[in-house]
Amino acid sequence: MPFSFRALRHRWGIAARRMTVRTHVAWYWRAVGLVAVLSLSLTLGLWMYDAGRRFAGFDASAVSEELAALRGRVSQLEAEARQLRAAAASNESRVQIERTAQEQLARQLKSAEAEAARLREDLAFFENLAAGRAEDKLAVSRFKVESDALPGEYRFRVLVTQGGKDRDFNGRLQLVVSMRQGGRDTTLLIPDERAAETPSYRIHFRRFYSTEGTFRVDPAAVVRSVQVRVYEQGVGQPRATQSFNLT
Repeated sequence: MPFSFRALRHRWGIAARRMTVRTHVAWYWRAVGLVAVLSLSLTLGLWMYDAGRRFAGFDASAVSEELAALRGRVSQLEAEARQLRAAAASNESRVQIERTAQEQLARQLKSAEAEAARLREDLAFFENLAAGRAEDKLAVSRFKVESDALPGEYRFRVLVTQGGKDRDFNGRLQLVVSMRQGGRDTTLLIPDERAAETPSYRIHFRRFYSTEGTFRVDPAAVVRSVQVRVYEQGVGQPRATQSFNLT
């Protein structure tokens, strides 16, 4: 009995262990409360962070406005750059056209000057011819050869005169082209002996005869000199010759 009393007193007396009485709460309500506390804490933290940035001089709305303004300025500058590039391309095309026109005018001027010099020479020659100062024989007064526009194409001009004789001259012209081709020297006759009666090379005149024409050779050949020969009809030897060196 004493043992039982002591045990009872130890269980329910002052020395007994404390007992806590709690109200039962479902687990989902606890979860809701935890989520609410976390949301409030996160909201409070963001507010404090934003307040701290504002206090330090950083305003998110002002920065957004500044970024929008900068983006608009960048778009405007890109549009201006495109316009400037288009204007530059147009100006470059205009300059190229003007440069091409200037080059064409320079070529035309050079050609006109050469033609004027040739006409002055012809005028002086014809004045001498009219004054009776021409040589009393058949002669090639002027002969010139120059490369033409196409590769291997050459243009020639020749003036043949006959002084002291008042009779018609009938004959033909022949060109002898000396050139270097394939590592060796070669000669080309224009026209050759088999085509000696080529109409374009037949000549008929009394006092003077002027003509010009073109001939072609292999573009790989290097023309060194061209000789013009004047043959009288029925005569096998040339009556007059003159050479023009190109190299």
